[in-house]
Amino acid sequence: MSRPQCRPMTQTPTRPQATARWTVPAKHPMVTVLGSADALLHVIEKAFPAVDIHVRGNEVSATGEQREVALVQRLFDEMMLVLRTGQPMTEDAVERSIAMLREEGGEGAGTETPAEVLTQNILSNRGRTIRPKTLNQKRYVDAIDKHTIVFGIGPAGTGKTYLAMAKAVQALQSKQVNRIILTRPAVEAGERLGFLPGTLYEKIDPYLRPLYDALHDMLDPDSIPRLMAAGTIEVAPLAYMRGRTLNDAFIILDEAQNTSAEQMKMFLTRLGFDSKIVITGDVTQIDLPGGTKSGLRQVVDILEGVEDVHFSRLTSTDVVRHKLVGRIVDAYEQFDERNGK
Repeated sequence: MSRPQCRPMTQTPTRPQATARWTVPAKHPMVTVLGSADALLHVIEKAFPAVDIHVRGNEVSATGEQREVALVQRLFDEMMLVLRTGQPMTEDAVERSIAMLREEGGEGAGTETPAEVLTQNILSNRGRTIRPKTLNQKRYVDAIDKHTIVFGIGPAGTGKTYLAMAKAVQALQSKQVNRIILTRPAVEAGERLGFLPGTLYEKIDPYLRPLYDALHDMLDPDSIPRLMAAGTIEVAPLAYMRGRTLNDAFIILDEAQNTSAEQMKMFLTRLGFDSKIVITGDVTQIDLPGGTKSGLRQVVDILEGVEDVHFSRLTSTDVVRHKLVGRIVDAYEQFDERNGK
């Protein structure tokens, strides 16, 4: 009588486990590392559910899969580097640091560390510091330093315009340029200038208001009218750029997805000596009349690869508004893909 054949049991390979221990320097109070009521620690534990993290005094231990434990230890190292600069850690900064560490080694990964990203100061005003908050934002800011023309393309809330304006104010204050020129096309969602009440300037004002608001964050509000009266700062519709050569200036074209191909060419050829141009836009929010091709979409095909022209692309992961904004952006992108838009 033959014995029944037993199937060999397949075992799931276990990943190597590890334990790491490290000490937080005494100069960093644990509340700055773990957060009030351990809020920062809770963020870390949620991001690494398979790692058992224990804190005793100023000693931290982590046990779990070797790679995850190494990431937790690296995260604490990066947090120490940020805290060493005197900058506090926040829940948002911890989450962004974790995202950057997980991206390391992936496609497009570079040598930048979370601490380098989070401590790069662009501008300080009235006790408030403007700095990049994500890896792509840092690369965008670095590109503005290195190139004459930079395109910042990405969804709402990724800091495209705000960071460009901070770099413009920085360049003005350091005397790299003599003036700042901020411009937008006067194209809007669902309304037309002719139907709005008031004079031409009153009609234009709503389109330029976001640029004024950003300026107020970066400069003493009392100085802005004086700088504008002197021509040091100019905020004007794109149509006002025609026929000009803009020398020794930092020029920002905002909402560039609403330029026509002809307007984009006109604007780019305004570039003069010792000037820099930053063009920002979101190709998913085009408000042009039907049949009009976006100059921003076209220019990518024309200038990609041209020397001293750089395209920085930001995504929903770079959104620095409410977390829900990033999820909304993703949801709309998925909807457009499903519907072939």
